[in-house]
Amino acid sequence: MPRFEDIQVLVVASDPRLRAQLRSMLSGFGFAVAHFAVSAHTALRHLRVRHYELILCDFAQGDGQDGQHFLEDLRQHDIIASDTLFVMVTAERNYERVVGTAELLPDDYILTPLSPAALQSRLTKIIGRREAFLPAWQLAAIGDWLGAIEYCQAAETAYPQYLIDFHRLEAGFHIAAGLLDEAETIYRQIAESQRIPWAQLGLARCLAFRKDYAGADALLSELIADSDRFMAAYDLLARVRAESGQAKAACEVLHTAIQRSPYRLGRQRRLGELAMDAGDAAAAETALAEVVRQSANSSFRDPEDYVRLAQAQLAQDKIDDARNTIGSIEHNLGNQPNAALCKALANAMLHAHSGNEQEAQAELSAAASLAGVGAPLSPGLSRELVKACFDHDMRAAGSSVVTNILRMTGDEQTVNALRGLLQSRGLELLSQSIEHNVQEEVRALIRAGAEKARIGDYPGAVEAMMDAVRQMPGHPVVLFNAALALLRHIEHLGWNKSLASQARALIDRARSLEPASTRLSTLAEYMHMLTGRNGIVADNLAPNSARRASPIPA
Repeated sequence: MPRFEDIQVLVVASDPRLRAQLRSMLSGFGFAVAHFAVSAHTALRHLRVRHYELILCDFAQGDGQDGQHFLEDLRQHDIIASDTLFVMVTAERNYERVVGTAELLPDDYILTPLSPAALQSRLTKIIGRREAFLPAWQLAAIGDWLGAIEYCQAAETAYPQYLIDFHRLEAGFHIAAGLLDEAETIYRQIAESQRIPWAQLGLARCLAFRKDYAGADALLSELIADSDRFMAAYDLLARVRAESGQAKAACEVLHTAIQRSPYRLGRQRRLGELAMDAGDAAAAETALAEVVRQSANSSFRDPEDYVRLAQAQLAQDKIDDARNTIGSIEHNLGNQPNAALCKALANAMLHAHSGNEQEAQAELSAAASLAGVGAPLSPGLSRELVKACFDHDMRAAGSSVVTNILRMTGDEQTVNALRGLLQSRGLELLSQSIEHNVQEEVRALIRAGAEKARIGDYPGAVEAMMDAVRQMPGHPVVLFNAALALLRHIEHLGWNKSLASQARALIDRARSLEPASTRLSTLAEYMHMLTGRNGIVADNLAPNSARRASPIPA
């Protein structure tokens, strides 16, 4: 029986009657700490200062944002950890709404009216399940993915009722550790024996990481034919087709997905981006207008959505609509980090469309200057800025933007896209020169850190490499080497929770850029060695004199 008194709860509900009902029930169940938020905005303030083990969220929110959009924000922006349970409480029985929430993987979905006995039973079940998985999540939280794998393998015997769930976790940790072969083996064995949709999806993801787009496409198409409500398969298939140069086919996949589950902002946004790439400005406008509408009450509204919407409107000669969209950036989003940059780029597009060359160049100059500081644009809009600079004979500004992009996001896909963009304009030599210069910067930064480590100045090496990360926050080679410097500091000077957390974050960022990199497994082994040497255990993640012989809690 789980100990409710050890669980901190956050209730998010605008209805005072529901809050009062849950307050009474939770107190009666024995929960010692329960906080209450009347809106998603208020809940975010709680979540930024305190860790909660359980969130009970009413689907209907009084500030215009429903529980699904709130959960999507929390997942997308990593506001809650893996060990935080999220339970949706709602009277909503509309299928489209329900499937939209369900695909975001809440831990439970409870319909009102609430029965105390039924609620207590459901909470007992999911909290008990949480306790079984908690050590694996804790080990993964510090980057010891190999330790998390070992725990899962041992726990499969101790908790046979969760056998398939542990297989799923184990495969995910193998991916995190850069062990794609092992992950693929697990997914393939399960998919071939039981045809479980998530196993087929995981196998397709491994193939996509290896750029086996044909194999991933075939597997995902089969999966959707068998399980046409498994929404994650549509998203991955769209990505696979987009990355293999099939923008129109990717749009068709997303159209179908949105018909089945129309309330996912990320999917609508991606459709808008791909529709513009495919030359379908009308479809792009429809999708992006829906993103702007649905996100109007979110704490994470993105000025880039407005730029893309204005671009789609201009492509259809809807100048007044585009002008109103651009005005909304300053009116509604002026405090966002990249609002000024987005407004300058959108205005440049507007002036260029209207034939105002001088004004367009002035706005592009402002955008190019802003692109080197503060929050960067996404890779897609960054390339739009590059195109605009070179199209308006602003070679110096365009070169500066390309250099900044390669510093901020230097993964293979971005490099290839920029290389192709410049080559299409007859600027192959410029492309080679910029790439060479950035590579030299990377080598110089890494040499500085390596020299510090060579003479035993491990704090100095960390300082040098973290400075390199600040200069090139999205360059995989810099991120991997910075993580290595942090782990060497721990190896030689002792366990440091803060440095371990920073290393884990850097590895996560590098993995998002290069998920098939062989460096991932090397760093995973290094971290596992360090946690074992320092006796870091799963129950409290504090150093003990020795690691426990069995990872299964008594």
